[in-house]
Amino acid sequence: MALTLWMIFLWVPTEINQGNIQRSLYFHVPVAWIAMIAIVLIAVASVAYLKTRDEKWDRLAVAGAETGVIFAALMLITGMVWAKPVWGVWWTGEAKLTTTLILFFIYVAYLMFRAYFPPGEQRRRLAAIIGLMGAIDTPIIYYGAQLWERAHPSAVVGPLSESDSSVDGPIGLTLMVATLTFSVLFVYVASERYRLRKQEDEVTALRRAISLQPSRTPSSSFNTAESISSAPAGGA
Repeated sequence: MALTLWMIFLWVPTEINQGNIQRSLYFHVPVAWIAMIAIVLIAVASVAYLKTRDEKWDRLAVAGAETGVIFAALMLITGMVWAKPVWGVWWTGEAKLTTTLILFFIYVAYLMFRAYFPPGEQRRRLAAIIGLMGAIDTPIIYYGAQLWERAHPSAVVGPLSESDSSVDGPIGLTLMVATLTFSVLFVYVASERYRLRKQEDEVTALRRAISLQPSRTPSSSFNTAESISSAPAGGA
């Protein structure tokens, strides 16, 4: 992370058209990439859960959602910070931005559903369906600038990037390093959340097992003590 910040703020040259605000590129694009990858991860884990009913896939989907919503929020924030000095407004109603906001709301809806719906198989199954539906928004976001050309620039990376819009040289290298850094950060946070979720499930299962065990009532203890005291004493 320290190397990435050094490259962003000190090493890469300042872009001649937008100036220092263009450095938002090295934050906005990586977090947007991860926000879209995370919802795809949720969809893949959801399909695996629906097919196998293995709770590890459900835990992976939850970990992806809880981490992905953070990157989705950062995607919106960095985009607005970049847009204000360049476009003159914080927000426009164009399709790419609107579908991005929808993605954030999908994350929130997924997590709210899991928080308020009663635990159990039905919650996991319905949450998996929500995750699958949410992944549909990802290609719409990516293709948005090409389908509805407005203020937002076309794709600078990926199969849709054109020769005049793609980045190269120091800018491209810095963007690649920043994307790799944020991707590693996402994997680390999501894996830690998965581990914590697994421990939470184990504690819940342990509590359920303890609650199902028959408990000794005070009356049964008294009867046992009474029978012992009334037994004939041995001896000569």
